[in-house]
Amino acid sequence: MIWTIIGILLLVWLLGFLFEFAGGLIHILLVIALIVFIVKMIRK
Repeated sequence: MIWTIIGILLLVWLLGFLFEFAGGLIHILLVIALIVFIVKMIRK
């Protein structure tokens, strides 16, 4: 589940760079996803 969310966020983040839409929001969501991923990996 987490891999799917990370993949979608990365795809949308790259599209944000290409088309420059909602850039700030995409970056914030990507950072949040990265933090959640790191926390889950540490807790395993």
